[in-house]
Amino acid sequence: MQRRTLVVLSVAQIASGIGTAVGFTLSSLVVAQLSGSKTISGLAGTATVLGAALLALPTARTSGKGGRRAGLALAYGCALVGCVIILAAVTVRSWPLLLGGLVLFGSAGAGSLASRYSATDLSPPGHTARHLAWVVWAATIGSVAGPNLAEPVERLGRSLGLAPDTGPFALSLIAFAVALVVILAGLRPDPLLLARSLAPAENPAAPEKGGPRRGGTPRTAWRTLRREPGASRALAAIAVSHTAMVSIMSMTPVHLGHGGADYSVIGIVLSLHIAGMYILSPVVGWLSDRIGRVRVLVLGMGFLLAAAVLAGGAGPHDVARVAAGLTLLGLGWSCGLISGSAMLSEAVRLEDRPAVQGVSDLLMNVCGAVGAALAGVVVGTLSYGVLGTAVAVMVTVTGAWLVLRPVHLASA
Repeated sequence: MQRRTLVVLSVAQIASGIGTAVGFTLSSLVVAQLSGSKTISGLAGTATVLGAALLALPTARTSGKGGRRAGLALAYGCALVGCVIILAAVTVRSWPLLLGGLVLFGSAGAGSLASRYSATDLSPPGHTARHLAWVVWAATIGSVAGPNLAEPVERLGRSLGLAPDTGPFALSLIAFAVALVVILAGLRPDPLLLARSLAPAENPAAPEKGGPRRGGTPRTAWRTLRREPGASRALAAIAVSHTAMVSIMSMTPVHLGHGGADYSVIGIVLSLHIAGMYILSPVVGWLSDRIGRVRVLVLGMGFLLAAAVLAGGAGPHDVARVAAGLTLLGLGWSCGLISGSAMLSEAVRLEDRPAVQGVSDLLMNVCGAVGAALAGVVVGTLSYGVLGTAVAVMVTVTGAWLVLRPVHLASA
């Protein structure tokens, strides 16, 4: 059942990865074109990440009550609606409506994040990070291909009579529909519901006497996080890693566009970045299981620091240096997400996991949304280099905190 679960989740990740990547590649550029403002263009990333944040708790709550299949279906269904709104907004050239559509578009991010946790419900001891990492890795195919599909799909869309800049978002709509169908048809039996049925006999994380709390509530999740130092430390590392990644990545297309880079060049740079995020995920998961969660988290902060220095110090015409920085940025994010998510899942009981995981994804994406918004302001009023400096300071402080205040857990 675990092998079947991993296959189904991986196929859905490939499809949703295409939809998310191709849409995210153009969102800030299209908002900049419609609004005429680089500062407002930063709100594209904010809206997308905000959508993932807003759907984090409903997805977790739905998963806690009805299983992972119900939660993932909710997330991908909302993303479909978002794509419809985006197509209408681009057609009528309305950037406020486009931002509204991007909020729902970001629901796919909530689904992708929830998928990684779905992979851990049936994982045997000592394999949590590896199984989680394989589902994260599955997004490599779609996420790397997505940005490079933007230009040919745009040409195809125009040849079919679609409005300018709508072709890539039409592809996103199709991709999310495929992911939704795969989850509804293939994720049977539901991994979380099956894990609960096995918990009394086989799972040491079985709920205490008094009856199960089906997913819990945000309030109980926060109490769990305060009570478990490993969970709170993991949550902080995930949030910082995601904030650093979103802040720099969301403004890189605008930075390169200022130097005259076209869609194809920007697509290549973002493909390298996304490859860094996903392609080495199995290695990161294996390392996390072998050498410990905290060590991999600190390693990730080091990669993020190097990325901020490289990319932040590059001019808009220095494509090679920006590409190198963005690749390291993705690798640092991978370390933070995979090791942090495994550490978070193992630190809490099975019945508490959906709620705690939902709160984690909420905080992660709220921080990312704030980071993207501030990144737009910083780049618009100061420079891309100042943004890199701010990110470098943030990840350095976090890395030092992880080293100086280690979590004394066997898995950490």
